[in-house]
Amino acid sequence: MTHTPPHAIAHFIGGQRQAGISSRQQAVFNPASGSVSGQVALANQADVNSAVAAALAAYPAWAETTPLKRARVMFRFLELLNAHKDDLARLITAEHGKVFSDAQGEVARGIDIVEFVCGIPQLLKGDYTEQVSSGIDNWTLRQPLGVVAGITPFNFPVMVPMWMFPVAIACGNTFVLKPSPIDPSPSLLMGELLRQAGLPDGVYNVVQGDKEAVDVLLAHPQVQAVSFVGSTPIANHIYETGAHHGKRVQALGGAKNHMVVMPDADLEQAVDALIGAAYGSAGERCMAISVAVLVGDAGDRIMPQLAARARQLVIKNGMESDAEMGPIVTRAALERITDCIAQGVGEGAQLLVDGRGIKVPGHDAGFWLGGTLFDHVTPAMRIYQEEIFGPVLVCVRVPDLQQAIALVNAHQFGNGVACFTRDGHVAREFARRIQVGMVGINVPIPVPMAWHGFGGWKKSLFGDMHAYGSEGVRFYSKQKSIMQRWPQSIGKGAEFVMPTSKSD
Repeated sequence: MTHTPPHAIAHFIGGQRQAGISSRQQAVFNPASGSVSGQVALANQADVNSAVAAALAAYPAWAETTPLKRARVMFRFLELLNAHKDDLARLITAEHGKVFSDAQGEVARGIDIVEFVCGIPQLLKGDYTEQVSSGIDNWTLRQPLGVVAGITPFNFPVMVPMWMFPVAIACGNTFVLKPSPIDPSPSLLMGELLRQAGLPDGVYNVVQGDKEAVDVLLAHPQVQAVSFVGSTPIANHIYETGAHHGKRVQALGGAKNHMVVMPDADLEQAVDALIGAAYGSAGERCMAISVAVLVGDAGDRIMPQLAARARQLVIKNGMESDAEMGPIVTRAALERITDCIAQGVGEGAQLLVDGRGIKVPGHDAGFWLGGTLFDHVTPAMRIYQEEIFGPVLVCVRVPDLQQAIALVNAHQFGNGVACFTRDGHVAREFARRIQVGMVGINVPIPVPMAWHGFGGWKKSLFGDMHAYGSEGVRFYSKQKSIMQRWPQSIGKGAEFVMPTSKSD
């Protein structure tokens, strides 16, 4: 049998794939087979400087390009994305492991953002007020920042970068993306499609890498803003370091998303929601449901169904059409999650379904873990407090809605939450009183649509603005206020008073 050597995964700088200056590399794995599929370059300071220099050189002309012409490039990019959406999805499954249909859904949600920014001429419109004082008009406009950067996680290698670069580029900025080295290939295909769409060289750049590349971006004097999605400790570091260097920062952190099941809920729907939201994408989603809060007698009625369904999950290579859950993204992640499961057992939680030790025929070296289900978890346990980021659902029992709300509000994370109920008053009270950024009522994963924006509260978000939507346009642009008066309306003599609306 002929052995195919792993292919080299490069940077994308100035419209071209480049091997870079650094000799450091990292293996990229197919998590279903456990085999090495590529070697990704890891940037050093010189590589990052090269990408920023390309972005800086491209910025003046791109910022001067009219919003309408920028929108036309986005329209062509949109057309190419739709033509190549399955190519992107296959790259996601090959390097991340999520099932192909889920990867297709990720690409579709990214495409939503591109559709949104095709309306950038309208989104950048300012306000105008005539005659704010005698002969003076006042208006505001929004202008781009300059070179901006995005640092994105492994779990959504297409969708999360698309939360950032289409909005930033449409606003007139140039962009440097630092994707996860675990699944870096989609970032390069997106660069090729942007180039085919007519985006000028240097407007979109990719530096592959790890912490070394991140540190250079955070300190680089020409990088005006940084967007980040990842764990809370790193988000906090990104926020503090970026702010120290005078940058605008938007850093989305970790999550421990709860789903409250009321006694009056449709339990069949609730079970479907919990299974899909807890075990979809092997639980490696920032909006995955990882805690079920079972109110009153809902716990005793729902647990047998949950356990049965968790045992029946179809776990296979994500490219197989009947797969419901694929592998864990890396061996290190698999070991970390199995350690969390052992920790939960040691803390006294009741392990109803144990996903450890699962075997997938023909994929013995893959990074496999089955759906795992704990009952009778308490808030003092670490498996409740900390983000596991794997296919582990922990269930907590509470007597009533008040304690369910108090439980969620007391948690350090405030990313997403859901409540399943048939009671309109319960739904209204829950939505009003819960201290979480994204709320679903009978919707388990309430990811906002492209024109609304994504973001959590508490330790799930560091910064003032959410991702994409109108919040994203605000983040990637700065407001300028202009007051204007012409000589014919200016009186004689010096003015020693600030112009006001009462000075007429």
